[in-house]
Amino acid sequence: MLPAAVDVLVVGLGPGGASAARVCAAAGRSVLAIERNRTFGEPVQCAEFIPNPMGAYARHDGVLRQRIDSMQSFLPSGAVENSDFPGLMVDRAEFDRAIIRAADANGAQLVTSASLVAVDARGHLARIRQAGVEHVVGYRVLIAADGPHSPVAESLGLPALPVVQTRQYTVPLNRPYTATDVWLSDDYPGGYAWLFPRGEWANLGLGADKRIAGDLKTPLDALHAQLVEQGLVGGEIRYRTGGAIPVGGLRDSLIRGDVLFVGDAAGLTHPITGAGIAAAVVSGEAAGEAAIGHLHGDAEALADYDEEMHDQYGPALERACERRAFLNEHWRTPRAQDDAVQRRGWIAFSEYFNDGDRAA
Repeated sequence: MLPAAVDVLVVGLGPGGASAARVCAAAGRSVLAIERNRTFGEPVQCAEFIPNPMGAYARHDGVLRQRIDSMQSFLPSGAVENSDFPGLMVDRAEFDRAIIRAADANGAQLVTSASLVAVDARGHLARIRQAGVEHVVGYRVLIAADGPHSPVAESLGLPALPVVQTRQYTVPLNRPYTATDVWLSDDYPGGYAWLFPRGEWANLGLGADKRIAGDLKTPLDALHAQLVEQGLVGGEIRYRTGGAIPVGGLRDSLIRGDVLFVGDAAGLTHPITGAGIAAAVVSGEAAGEAAIGHLHGDAEALADYDEEMHDQYGPALERACERRAFLNEHWRTPRAQDDAVQRRGWIAFSEYFNDGDRAA
């Protein structure tokens, strides 16, 4: 049974929402967190990589799959750049569930198969549908962690975030592998292709702007066949997934009244790499702390959260958006197969960070 009112309503129980729920519940606040999917942590729509500073979140049983030490970036000419790229491959479902269990242990009420219908921001009311029945829940703070197609944002009349689409296969890995492989090519306009090893398996996928390339399956199948021929991976496909990644950078504001946006819903995902797990956890925890401060009477707590996230992530995301705009000028032209163009648009290369350079 859903409560009639809570201090904090969290919409979405990915790593951002779960982190916010955990922080608020640990502070003794009443928390309802709803998840539209039937199972916590699933489906997984992620390459499952986290940077080393997030290692504390990979200590729970079943989370860590393997360590990563480097990245190989394949350019259109066939040239390869090897870079240090330390990090961890995790079981994303178990990663999320570990944070969810902590939220539950601290007293948050967690509900699956429950979706947001609408938000009345003035009345501090949310309509939630569960098992075909609509419930009205009052809240004092709402934390929107509901992804790139945020129903909360839509209900509030906020603009939709631009996205690219991804498609990914989990395939057998034929030998131990500690690098992530990235392919930069006009075959994947608006994105790139990747291989992320995770023990005996690997996540092989690609992202692309479907306004430019409507078919993601054909290029992914071609890359899979190429790697099978090379002997790196097997032909079996254990799991297929895909989803949307926001690529427009931060929302102008991450607060709307007493509503805070975190993670993908806030536009915190990196517009070039698609990385978003760490930012989701950090923003979720920060939003939780802001909600607590707000409920304690701190009139600046929510605005401080907005400012903190823009200060912490804004410059890197702005650069990434500029690089996306640069690449968008060249997709589906011969220039897109120029190594110099791709080097300027990818984080492994110094040209990405040099504002004075221009691709020749």
